[in-house]
Amino acid sequence: MKVYCYSKCSTCKKALAFLEEHHIAYELHDIKEEHPDAVWLEQWHKQSGLPLKKFFNTSGMLYKEKQLKDKLPNMSEKEQYDLLATDGMLIKRPLVIGEDFILTGFRQKEWEERLLF
Repeated sequence: MKVYCYSKCSTCKKALAFLEEHHIAYELHDIKEEHPDAVWLEQWHKQSGLPLKKFFNTSGMLYKEKQLKDKLPNMSEKEQYDLLATDGMLIKRPLVIGEDFILTGFRQKEWEERLLF
């Protein structure tokens, strides 16, 4: 399982603590330094079944600075993948890539259901 996090993110810290507490093995990637490319993002998006907007860090400064709330509805999926691939800080974190699942963000109940049962 791959986990893309940002070391200064409090939500990522909670997510990693959850994984450690439950002895769940993972491969850690710094989302700022090793952000995924557009090809991977498209593949993970399709695999997840989630709306593409769920892959965006909508509460992040970069998202707000770029006024993406207004721009995303007018962009194609390809343009959105390309945009996400430009900067890991645009991607919702933590981003977890499992064999048969994708998780965006840390919601403890969702993680418990997916990872513990």
